[in-house]
Amino acid sequence: MWQTILGSLLALVLALLLARQLIRRSRQQADEPQRLFGAAQSILESPLITDGQTAGTFRLTGRYKGYDVLAKAVTDTLALRKLPSLWLLVTLPGPVPVGATLDLMMRPTGPTTFSNFDDLPSSVPTPAGFPEHAVIRSDNPALMPPTDLVRPLLPLFFGSRAKELLITPRGVRLVVLLAEADRARYGVFRQADFGEVSVDPDLLRDCIEHLITLRSAIDNWQKQPS
Repeated sequence: MWQTILGSLLALVLALLLARQLIRRSRQQADEPQRLFGAAQSILESPLITDGQTAGTFRLTGRYKGYDVLAKAVTDTLALRKLPSLWLLVTLPGPVPVGATLDLMMRPTGPTTFSNFDDLPSSVPTPAGFPEHAVIRSDNPALMPPTDLVRPLLPLFFGSRAKELLITPRGVRLVVLLAEADRARYGVFRQADFGEVSVDPDLLRDCIEHLITLRSAIDNWQKQPS
């Protein structure tokens, strides 16, 4: 009898602990968009923080020096033999005067949740002076913008943080690493826990400024006589 009572009490305690964990996790998820972008939104005009269209993604939109800005935090769990990563995608959406896509990716190892790099059909030879592990792809190399346009941004890719630079007729994008999941927690519970990471306003500002520089270079290139 006492064993039955003790077993019931233990089961009740475990159920209460599980319920508390679920409630705490639910609150953390509800607070996560604000925690991620709360400080960074200060550099934008008319900032708006929302959930993304898929699980594990959050968005910050606004304007900066007359440009529309979209910043998105995306959790990537697809990479093989690597910890889940949290990526920051910074995009200046809007028409860009190019005829095709130029996608520079560092160390591509397979599908990702943040890029269509693997869907681009053509590989482009990597020019001299580019990072050793940089790979360039396009949907039409004959019409894509010249690779020299991205050289001013290459210092970002010699470190370990910048992952992708994308030029398309619909906008330009820079992808940088925010954090990797806690190794111990992921190894035991298979949970992508990134702790209290947040987007630093200076990081977001730097990404936007680099993209504005790129947009200006593209516009100047188009103005040159053919």
